[in-house]
Amino acid sequence: MSKPFMFEKPIGMRDTLPQLYEAKNQIRQEMKAELKLWGYQSIETPTLEYYETVGVASAILDQQLFKLLDQRGNTLVLRPDMTAPIARLAASSLKDVSVPLRLAYDTNVFRAQHDEGGRPAEFEQIGIELIGDETSSADAEVIALMIASMKKVGLTHFKIAIGHVGYVNALLIDIVGNEERANTLRRFLYEKNYVGFRQHVKSLSLSSIDKNRLLQLLNLRGDFSKLEEAKELVSNGEGKKALCELEKLWEVLDCYGITDFVKLDLNLVMHMSYYTGPVFEAYSDNLGTPIASGGRYDELLQKFNRPAPATGFGIRLDLLVQAIGIKAKQTQVTCIIYSNERRKDAIELAQQKRQAGLSVILQDLSGVKDVDQFSQGYEDIIYCIGKNGKGDN
Repeated sequence: MSKPFMFEKPIGMRDTLPQLYEAKNQIRQEMKAELKLWGYQSIETPTLEYYETVGVASAILDQQLFKLLDQRGNTLVLRPDMTAPIARLAASSLKDVSVPLRLAYDTNVFRAQHDEGGRPAEFEQIGIELIGDETSSADAEVIALMIASMKKVGLTHFKIAIGHVGYVNALLIDIVGNEERANTLRRFLYEKNYVGFRQHVKSLSLSSIDKNRLLQLLNLRGDFSKLEEAKELVSNGEGKKALCELEKLWEVLDCYGITDFVKLDLNLVMHMSYYTGPVFEAYSDNLGTPIASGGRYDELLQKFNRPAPATGFGIRLDLLVQAIGIKAKQTQVTCIIYSNERRKDAIELAQQKRQAGLSVILQDLSGVKDVDQFSQGYEDIIYCIGKNGKGDN
């Protein structure tokens, strides 16, 4: 009698079978090589972090954190993202290293799902953080590297939507007056529920002019010429400063020759509350969900007592594989089936082939119940059977 849940997995957890593993591994290695070419150094951080530091600083919803207690009663979390752990690292082990810091990572992150809905609770991220550079050049470098990494692994049809947290915040506060009312509108934008946004705006006690300003925000999506329209909606300094930063960012992106891949989206609101400046998401033509995202977070490192500007991105490896739609390059494997009498010959032959860089499976004949069925899985089979003679294909 089988035990309950014997074949089940916790909500949101996934098994990775060999073919998908190989596809992910090939993409992983190519992307890591590209990050290295741009001078980013790879680091690793612990799977477990303290809730009071990284858990709180991560800005992931509390109900999405996997929590547990250590033997001393401290609350720990499985890392829900990598930006906060790297901020901790930059403020501790790397505190004496001069900035700018260019750090890269490839790791799994964990976010609990109460209702699976196809969303993984554990997924692999590849990304970078550029710490200590407040310029538009740094923002553009991060975006350019993200584009170069995705192109490197074969993704060709994609767009990068770029917005600015400062602009959205300035416009909403200027019109609705306080954070609580602004947060309601931000939620609609984050969920991309533009119908709900319009309905909510119409229900507000605002002048028709201010309602129209909020509704015009939804039109600020497209090429960067929309910046001129955006200037007409804001009257405060923070909003104008944000648009100036986006103009500078566009100029640098143009120097990289990648403006064909980018578009403006001033409706863009991220789920991480620590973003402070330009933010962006990457979309492929065949997926409706972002495969990568990132942006500037100039205030996060203050929480770890090392104030510094920073920007970065993270790419979801599982979604990237899905977007590319490729299968792993099949490596031919030679299978040597041998009898007891020819074991030594088979081992020597396998060693020769492996030294030549070939993949070889050694299989004892007595360990296979149905040789014909087993052999169907291999194109190259060598039999070392019998007392005399050499192995035959």
